[in-house]
Amino acid sequence: MSMLSNLELLRRVPLFAALTPTQSASIADAIIKKRFKRAEVVVEQGKKSDALYIILTGRARVMSTDSRGREVILATLHPGDYIGEMSLIDDEPHSATVRTEVQTDVLTLGREAFSRCLPENASMSYNIMRGLVGRLRHADRKIESLALMDVYGRVARSLLEFAVDDGAGNLKVRDKISRQDLAKMVGASREMVSRVMKDLEERGFVQTQPDGSMIVKDRLSSLT
Repeated sequence: MSMLSNLELLRRVPLFAALTPTQSASIADAIIKKRFKRAEVVVEQGKKSDALYIILTGRARVMSTDSRGREVILATLHPGDYIGEMSLIDDEPHSATVRTEVQTDVLTLGREAFSRCLPENASMSYNIMRGLVGRLRHADRKIESLALMDVYGRVARSLLEFAVDDGAGNLKVRDKISRQDLAKMVGASREMVSRVMKDLEERGFVQTQPDGSMIVKDRLSSLT
């Protein structure tokens, strides 16, 4: 990360892709590179921060915790995703905690620079809005699955959301997901999720690979 200039790093981020060279240069002067270790908190639920964080490399988890310490995993963030824009826009505390799953490199854009960039850069504002809409749609699907689906349906939907085409005609969940983490994603006990996953594997909906990745069959969608 240290070998590239801020401007070169900026060009790799979809959020800033439509900026003019002048706009990009202006933002490049305002961003700071930062590295988070594995399991380090980027933003914390109930607290405020004064920056937008854009993931360059690595992976992070969005989690919400109730007063009894129970956690639910809301989303997983990857390179190109950004963190903290809602708190910067409404000046309210973060609604969730974001913690890195692996060593993660980010670009940070401070509140003052962020506030200045939005009215000056319509393309960036539009991309922020698209991101917010995407998160709202994801939240709607989450609410729908919790309210209307059984555990089989919720597990199936989560696996399908993680699955990507592996280039050989298969849907593959590349990152290893523990039963405990999957339980936190679908709002069920680890024991229940373990039973569901065992049944899905026995019925051929899912094939777990030696490296922990999973091949997901298209017909899994029939359970959602």
